[in-house]
Amino acid sequence: MTNSTTPRRRVLVVGLGISGIATAIRLHKLGWEPVLIERAPERRKGGYFIGLFGTGKASARRLGVLDSLVDRNSPRMMTYEIDRAHHRTRGMSFVDAPGAPLPLLRGDVENSLFSALPKDVEIRFATVPTRIEQDAQGADVTLTHTKSGTSTTERFELVVGADGMRSTVRRLVFGPHEDFLHPLNYMIAACVLRNPVPGYATHEGLVLAEAGRSAWVFPFANHNPTVLFSYRVEDVDAQFRGRPIDSLRKAYGPEEAGSVLSQLLNEFETADEYLFDSTNHVRMPSWHKGRVVLVGDSAWCLTLYSGMGVSTGLAGGELLGNMLETYPDDLERALTRWEEKLRPFIEDTQRGSLKSRAFFTPANEAQRVVRAVSIRLMSNRLTGPIVRKVMRDKDLKAKTIDIVAQ
Repeated sequence: MTNSTTPRRRVLVVGLGISGIATAIRLHKLGWEPVLIERAPERRKGGYFIGLFGTGKASARRLGVLDSLVDRNSPRMMTYEIDRAHHRTRGMSFVDAPGAPLPLLRGDVENSLFSALPKDVEIRFATVPTRIEQDAQGADVTLTHTKSGTSTTERFELVVGADGMRSTVRRLVFGPHEDFLHPLNYMIAACVLRNPVPGYATHEGLVLAEAGRSAWVFPFANHNPTVLFSYRVEDVDAQFRGRPIDSLRKAYGPEEAGSVLSQLLNEFETADEYLFDSTNHVRMPSWHKGRVVLVGDSAWCLTLYSGMGVSTGLAGGELLGNMLETYPDDLERALTRWEEKLRPFIEDTQRGSLKSRAFFTPANEAQRVVRAVSIRLMSNRLTGPIVRKVMRDKDLKAKTIDIVAQ
């Protein structure tokens, strides 16, 4: 515990996203002095659909942000399974999954966390680490401003890399991306819809699931819907050689798109902001080295198919603070215990994401048929409760576990 005469230990947190802000809040409460840096020139306030499961809810509550989150659910919400010929049947949305996930926009979580940051936490935008050198007592980090090009070298007792799937901290300290990124050979694209989908109310979601590709529209209370495209590819690099919309149109052709899919593709083409990226797991033998530790997507990247990226980002940051509090004078032991407690849960969830991927985007016709039958069974008044119980007891049970409290 610090007091007025005890110097606060400096920690550099790289990345002003959910994992980074959560970690900064927890370590500040513990008595550390966080410095948050972000590559972007300003806060990125946008975001797309996420579900917050029990793991994330528990950490959000203890971090003091759960009650400030905007609940985007509505009793009127429903989801339809559709095809290109305008046939539709009652479906199952992501928020219907066992574990009662709280439907949110990613920006909802980031906004609540940012508001909870203590006012004395220093934030520097347009700033990236370009060199990290360690010794037994600390880490010297060269910080470079992306606009001016000016650099300074500063001393920290701990460096937290929370800068995403293609983490700069990971590359500088642990090695090149290709050593840790494991492609799943799927692409995702997303944007906020500016116009309603013809024939559907704003509280109605829809899913077009075909062999190797899918399109999801997520409805929200008090916000425009978002669309998520997900499709399987053999050559990931080829998807980035042209415009994202061209890759999308090719992936969802050559068949006639139909009115709904046509509008969704047009909305993506004209969107002011969008997401277009490949999906990858990050797998590492260790998430820490010396005085550098990785949190969230930088360390494990569960992908959106798991539904657990935000929840584990919150829990990982909180648990890191707990271990540093438990072992205040032994950083190596604190980081080792943190990883020992967290890794089994993360690895199990990462494996589970490969099963969940078939629900989002069936890889082939066989998976599509199995998915369609499962959806019909889950939507049925008689068989639905039985199927949901099986799912609750098996594949989705981990999503309700409070790993920090274990």
